[in-house]
Amino acid sequence: MSTPNLNFAFGNFNKICSTVPLTLCPLVGTTDGIEPICYSRNVKLADTLIFEPSTLIIHIIALVMTSIMIYHIRSKYTAVGRKEIVMFFYLYMLVTIFDLLLISGIIPTASSLYPFFTGAHVGLISATFWCLLLNGFVGFQFAEDGTPMSLWSIRISSFVVFGAVAAVSILTFQNVSPFSSTSPVALWVIFFIFNGAAFLIYVILQVVLVVNTLDDRWPLGDITFGVAFFATGQVILYVFSLDICIFAKHYIDGLFFGTIATLLSVMMVYKYWDSITKEDLEFSVGSKQNVWEVKELLGDDEMAGGGLYGRGAGNSPASGPYGQANYYEERY
Repeated sequence: MSTPNLNFAFGNFNKICSTVPLTLCPLVGTTDGIEPICYSRNVKLADTLIFEPSTLIIHIIALVMTSIMIYHIRSKYTAVGRKEIVMFFYLYMLVTIFDLLLISGIIPTASSLYPFFTGAHVGLISATFWCLLLNGFVGFQFAEDGTPMSLWSIRISSFVVFGAVAAVSILTFQNVSPFSSTSPVALWVIFFIFNGAAFLIYVILQVVLVVNTLDDRWPLGDITFGVAFFATGQVILYVFSLDICIFAKHYIDGLFFGTIATLLSVMMVYKYWDSITKEDLEFSVGSKQNVWEVKELLGDDEMAGGGLYGRGAGNSPASGPYGQANYYEERY
């Protein structure tokens, strides 16, 4: 087994994978992959070794929290961009499920299926960032939200990104020319530059949207916290993971805190979207306004003779003891 160069270099994961156990690390660098210098302790459960148990717990919490956020988004029936933003959270949920299966060792690295699941996982990560980027344009109303054009443009393009990135990943893991697992430059560019650019552009778009469109500046706080959580998670994950693992005596590593920070940043995406969208109360308010309009159109003699809510007499439109029956029959 050859030992990879652990110095940081553009286009390889050697330094990164020696610090943090990413799902693709067993498949790049050398023929046997790259093992982290320090990693979280594993536990034995029903004759099965579970790796990163602390991170596994955070993944389960993330799935619960994402389900709650999706429920609240779907319950805001008339909110702008509801159907578009919920796609992002569905994709994040899929990323979390794949991460849970691969990081924990439920799908072992020795399995022939591991490269394909990992390729799908990397593809889902890029599709999630791409979906977030496109959601950044929804508020500008280039295409009316909720329309087939808006929805299917996000769905189809996200699926194309997923398929392309998954294909590049699998071809890299399988050393299919011109891709190589020992020099995964294309995969590195996708993983860090493409995904990072999508996130950065989304943030810029939302700052422009709030400053130019909204009177309220509080959503900028949500954006700031979201960026802070995400950036902090990336720094902990790729810079301090080894130090944390050694200090904590292998009980936790940077992946644990990185997963928490990612979950918090996703929650801030929801908080930001919720703060800039209001439900349209047109139906409930409109019916009340129409009632008042009918009352204003009644003549003085009708009001004096029982009118809208008095006891009907003669040709009065009211027939019940309080006059409601015929009013609602005629109104609706």
